[in-house]
Amino acid sequence: MSTVLETKPASFVQVLSPDGSVVDRDLLPNLSDDQLRQLMYRMVFTRTWDQRAVKLTRQGRLGFYAPVSGQEASMLASEFATNEEDFILPGYRDIPQCVFHGWPMYQAFLYSRGHQHGGEVPEGVNILPPQIIIGAQIVQASGVAMAFKLKGERRVALTYTGDGGSSQGDFYEGVNFAGAFKLPAVFIVQNNQFAISVPVRLQTAAETLAQKAVAAGIPGIQVDGMDALAVYAVTKEAVDRARAGEGPTLIETVTFRYGPHTMSGDDPTRYRTKDLESEWEIRDPLVRFRKYLESKNLWTESDENQAIEDGKNAVTEALKQADSHPKMSVPHLIDSMFAELPAKLKAQKEEYLASREVK
Repeated sequence: MSTVLETKPASFVQVLSPDGSVVDRDLLPNLSDDQLRQLMYRMVFTRTWDQRAVKLTRQGRLGFYAPVSGQEASMLASEFATNEEDFILPGYRDIPQCVFHGWPMYQAFLYSRGHQHGGEVPEGVNILPPQIIIGAQIVQASGVAMAFKLKGERRVALTYTGDGGSSQGDFYEGVNFAGAFKLPAVFIVQNNQFAISVPVRLQTAAETLAQKAVAAGIPGIQVDGMDALAVYAVTKEAVDRARAGEGPTLIETVTFRYGPHTMSGDDPTRYRTKDLESEWEIRDPLVRFRKYLESKNLWTESDENQAIEDGKNAVTEALKQADSHPKMSVPHLIDSMFAELPAKLKAQKEEYLASREVK
């Protein structure tokens, strides 16, 4: 595979065309047939999960939720390029990457409901809970990567934000810090064209978001975010560079979210035209990757149906677990804030418990 990170920042990396044909064989990643099938399985599974989650949110059975359909290649192919010991620092839309990195789905559902147990990441699962503050995870990723470097560990911090996140101050601070100290970090900006309702052209005068890497002195690359193989190829090279001590990379995945920004009242028809949505539907990452695999006799209708069924069953089971988990309590919230409670919190807990006894 030829290198993709030596190209100029405004270059655009693509492996598969929308019809599933290969446009650049030199960039085809070295993935086995089983790995290709597994990546496709995850994408179909996630599309099914997302569709169910949208319905559950409308029914009031989930809380905050940011739809992901359209961004499966950007999310899942990039995570697929990491190792289990690498660290994922997600934004609030990046739930699928965390689940496939080991975070139990039922905890993701509890997180969406605001339940504290959702953020109690199990031992050995190398993620932070999804960050709700736009761009804050970029600074955190540089901190995690600095820890890896100081400890001499061959691990990588991989973080995500949206195009809107690249307009935040934390984004520039985090990327600059990583560049200055040559940290093992990969910054992925998922450019889904709109920061809620604000289009990219109103956020920045830069031709690409990838070229913002130039100011930090690090490689920047723009990739077709609807192309799973291109996303994997670019991310794998960036992760390998970081692991080898060659420093961070900024990746812009050009993608599109088919649904609203979140299920909290956003109406994309107010700021997106049907023509624009139709243009991006033609580039659907699942359709593209499916056509490629079918041309290699690696994906069948039976495989598709199995992934869909597994996705439905996983959501059903995760919802049952979330529903049966004990309700969050104020004492539990206070107890979990510190290993040893300071005097003020002890007093607050005692005051709360006393008020409950009075009632």
